[in-house]
Amino acid sequence: MTAFELVSEYQPQGDQPRAIEELTAGIRRGDQAQVLLGVTGSGKTFTMANVIAQAQR
Repeated sequence: MTAFELVSEYQPQGDQPRAIEELTAGIRRGDQAQVLLGVTGSGKTFTMANVIAQAQR
């Protein structure tokens, strides 16, 4: 299977880097459930794309 590669001209900003780090760590620990909360337009989809790219899951 080909690895997921995120191609974007944007970089994570504000709270996104920490969220990406913590969500990725949770996946690697095997956490069964995690929640990403954010208001409309806060970059939740972009954040999750980064998590998928880092965890490759």
